[in-house]
Amino acid sequence: MEIKRKLLMLVVFIISIPVNAADHTVEMLSSSNGQMMVFKPAVLKINPGDTVTWKATNPGHNTSSIEQMSADSSLKWNGKINEELKITFTKEGIYGYKCTPHYILGMVGVIAVGENLDNLSSATKFATSEEKKFATNKNRFSKYMNELKN
Repeated sequence: MEIKRKLLMLVVFIISIPVNAADHTVEMLSSSNGQMMVFKPAVLKINPGDTVTWKATNPGHNTSSIEQMSADSSLKWNGKINEELKITFTKEGIYGYKCTPHYILGMVGVIAVGENLDNLSSATKFATSEEKKFATNKNRFSKYMNELKN
């Protein structure tokens, strides 16, 4: 009888996992609140198992993972221009992403998954180095990374 009860509890737990997962939307925008070439929100804190959907609210944008800022080296994406893209994050840590054609303009974003942000230091170091190459929005990455530290 005890085995059946434990099995039933396990099944209920497994079934409930997707119910608790959330779907977050990030808009790809040419401008918002006086800022050019932005993701909105640009900094997102989510739970493991949550999904992020990028929507090309304005045309001409995509989302692409930044390999050097990924907690999960097997999770890579490179959306097409104007493509709506959904990614589910299961491993805790920091994930950086960019709009490929507007990366030089500082169109970047950051996702923090869960509480275990072991790659925060290395992601911040990479972001600080990269933003020096931006033609505009040179402190954007640093600003976003600082938001995660609070």
